[in-house]
Amino acid sequence: MGAVALDASVAIGFLDPTDAHHERAVASLRETDQDELLIAASVYSEILVWPLAKGHGDLVEEFIDGLRVEVVPLSREIARGAAELRAKHRALRLADAFVLATARYREAALLTFDDRLSRFA
Repeated sequence: MGAVALDASVAIGFLDPTDAHHERAVASLRETDQDELLIAASVYSEILVWPLAKGHGDLVEEFIDGLRVEVVPLSREIARGAAELRAKHRALRLADAFVLATARYREAALLTFDDRLSRFA
């Protein structure tokens, strides 16, 4: 299948058993070829906030390490791609533009449960 970029909605859903998307996230990741899972550095930061606030940042690290998810650093090319997307689509939030630009830069499919982001993908 190739590379798959995960949006925060998928990672958060997977990590939080009380999340509305938990079962869907677990099923989606089981069905996805996990040879090349990746997340934008911005997603990594986003999914760490709540667990760190609760003293459970290790859960995110276990998720990243256990599934061998690559955290893609923000580069000049990705930043420019995000800016171009945001300039073209004013309704696209910058955080989502980074996710989409990262997926495009790495030529990866985007896995998201965010209907708004799906429209731009």
